[in-house]
This record gives sequence, C-alpha cells and structure tokens, in this order.
Amino acid sequence: MRPFSYQRATDPTAAVQALGAAAAANTPLTKATAQPLAGGTTLIDLMKLDVMRPAGIVDINPLAQGWSAIELKGDGLRLGALAKMADVAAHAEIERHYPVIANSLKLAASAQLRNMATLGGNVMQRTRCSYFRDVTYENCNKRNPGSGCAAMDGVNRMHAVLGVSDQCIATYPGDFAQALIALDAMVEITGRSGTRNMPFAELHKAPGSTPDIETTLQPGELISAFSVSGRWPRSVYLKARDRQSYEFALSSAAVALDAQDGTVREARIALGGVATVPWRAREAEALLKGQKFDDGLAQRVADAAFAEARGRRHNSFKIALGKRVVARALQQAVTMEI
Repeated sequence: MRPFSYQRATDPTAAVQALGAAAAANTPLTKATAQPLAGGTTLIDLMKLDVMRPAGIVDINPLAQGWSAIELKGDGLRLGALAKMADVAAHAEIERHYPVIANSLKLAASAQLRNMATLGGNVMQRTRCSYFRDVTYENCNKRNPGSGCAAMDGVNRMHAVLGVSDQCIATYPGDFAQALIALDAMVEITGRSGTRNMPFAELHKAPGSTPDIETTLQPGELISAFSVSGRWPRSVYLKARDRQSYEFALSSAAVALDAQDGTVREARIALGGVATVPWRAREAEALLKGQKFDDGLAQRVADAAFAEARGRRHNSFKIALGKRVVARALQQAVTMEI
C-alpha cells in the first residue's frame, strides 16, 4: 500500500471541502487525489492491490449521526447513505414492506462485511473484473484509459452481456443497487452547493468509450441518502451464484409487482450480475402490465429482458441462466403471501 494522508471530516461541509481536491471527472478513480472512507470494505482492498492510489483519505464516519437514519414515513422510505447494510437488512419494517431491499442486502456479502459496509459505499463499489484488480495486466480501460480490455479475448465467464461496449465488458458487482433501480429510488447527493436529488437510475454510467468514468457524481460530491416512494411488499430478490456463501452473482433479478387476483397492474424488473451497470429491463416490464400472469408470460418477459444481450466465449451461458432467474423471480413474486 502506498503512503497517503488521512483526514477525519467532522461535518458534511468539511467532507465536501476535503474531497473537492479530487481528480477531475475525466481522471480515473484509481488515481483520484482523495477518496472518502466509510466502511472501507472495497477501498482498502483496492489500495492494498495497488489498483486505487489516492494521495489522501477523508474519513466520513463522523457524519453517520445525521446520515444513517432508517425512516419509513407516510408512504415512503428514506435510508441514510451511512446506514450499515446489516441494520437495514434486519429492519422488521423493511423486511415487511420492501423485502427486495432486505434480501438484496442479506445476499450481498458475509455477515462481517455487512456489519461494516454502508449503503452509500455499497452502490459505489468497483467491478470485480480480475483484469481490473490485477495491476500486472496493463490492458484495462477502467484503470488505464486507452490501454484496451484484456477481458474481451481473455477469461470472461463473470463478465457482462448487457450494456457492454468495445471498450469494456466488466460487470457491475452489487446487489442492493438492483433493488433501488427496480423501485425507482431517488438518490440525494451533497456537494459544495448543498444537496441535489436525482433518479438512482442516472447515477451509474455505462462504459461506452469512457469506462473509467463510472458515475455522474462530480468531484467532491457524496451520496447522503436514498429514498423510495410507495410500499412494495410483493417484491423479490433472486440471486444465482456459484456457491451459497459470500459470492457475487452470475445472474440476479430484483422484481417488484403490484398484482391482484393474478393480474399484474404494475411491474418493475432489474437485472444484476449480467450488466455493466445496474440494469432496468423496461421493455420486459411493459409486457406484464395489465396481463394475467402465467408461465408462458414469464418466459416471454424473460426473453425480452435479454433481447439485447451479447455473449462472449465464456459468458454466453449467462443469457439462458438470466432468463431462468427472471422467470423464477416473477413466479415467486406473484405467489408470495403478503
């Protein structure tokens, strides 16, 4: 690990000012001059691997008093960005009204990591692509813009089939983000000019020609909260992985339905483990609205969700697997007792 300076921010203004010296948006996060530290469950790993080389660390844990609340108000939910994954996953009202959120967090990591990791840090985690995480590979456009993508013709079993470009096929690794994007969540961002809100769906950027620019956050900005409108008790997070204990998704689906007597009135579907960013399957959702649910409809929806998928040598199996995961998640959501 390289030398770095350490600063502890005592309030949001101090944190934003300290991070304001971060690299410009067109500079890779791996070489950003300053990085925020909350749980540190991703950042510290990447610093040890020499993938991320920040000159300074800004500890934002003192902000937890104002940024870690779990609030169900009226017909909605607000989650502070510094709330711990374990606390949100075990919250009785979230398990009841937003099971897709609770389950996405429970399946996301080991118990030890969930006790440390924060919601904000979780949605900002970096890809698990081995070519990104191993600095002996020079060809990684996320780490070294313009160097190429070693995964294209390398071992790409865990890589994306949706949202890919000719510059990057790295998979977004998270679980919680799929629940947020399925529920049309909003994200609150704190920066030099105060706070702003935007749809969570606009936070992450597909790789396109600039895989090193992963989000729309500006230098110095921090995620301070997430909010969801409505209650979604008929919601499911289903995750297929190589093993049941502490593993990233080969394919996952976050599904939220408003259904009555087997007829779907509203549907939300998000995909994980198969895309470069948290992926909303809107075309698939449209097939469900107003329809009587059956196995045939589930298959047509699953096919639509992967209509634009592009498999490569080792990861083409994800297309068929992903379709099965979507169909099963829909079946579970329709039949669950609420």
